[in-house]
Amino acid sequence: MKTVLITGANRGIGLEHVRRFAARGAQVFATARSPAEAKELTALAAAQDGQIQVLAYEAGDAEAPARLKTALGDTPLDLVFANAGAIGGKSQSFGSVDVENVLQLIRINALAPLKLVEALTDNVARSERKLIAFQSSLMGSVGDNRSGGYYAYRLAKSALNMIAKNVANDLRPRGVIAVTLHPGWVQTRMGGESAPVSVDQCVAGQQRLLDSLTPDDSGRFFSYEGKELPW
Repeated sequence: MKTVLITGANRGIGLEHVRRFAARGAQVFATARSPAEAKELTALAAAQDGQIQVLAYEAGDAEAPARLKTALGDTPLDLVFANAGAIGGKSQSFGSVDVENVLQLIRINALAPLKLVEALTDNVARSERKLIAFQSSLMGSVGDNRSGGYYAYRLAKSALNMIAKNVANDLRPRGVIAVTLHPGWVQTRMGGESAPVSVDQCVAGQQRLLDSLTPDDSGRFFSYEGKELPW
């Protein structure tokens, strides 16, 4: 891939994707809510002599996609990876669900990725690979839900899964491949140190999967190992 855009690139999974794509020779547009505070990302970009461009992007800001579009112009994007997200507050158990928390999480985890790809679809369609990836979670799967709880996060990721499926259908005539990804329970600030999957394992697996995708894969939901998951 020649050009990729990754949101939520200041730490964890997003940062490792930036590092690996840059090492592969891609031009990487890496976003962070506050680039000035994204020390590790900006240091990585400084060491790459222009190969990594850090851009400001706040998923909760309705105007952020338009600003990214202005910054990118007509640059073809082989991959737009909507990786930024949030897990939300603690009031997610039955009987204590905070409605405003749920709505805010749907805005960040589902509607923000939709508006991002709406703004950048022409850039993707102009590229060679034409890929869109949505970082979701198996927590958003209805078919896999056996434990309950986490209402806000589950609702937001379920909404994202439906959006991703819709996008795949709507953009298929333009040759765009859109997939939904589950990274696993990963050793990040969100996942914690006891998580069974390392960032390296997750990112290496996701990049192998992204490299292998064909139009027949569009609209499907995959684990980082490439296994198809239930909706």
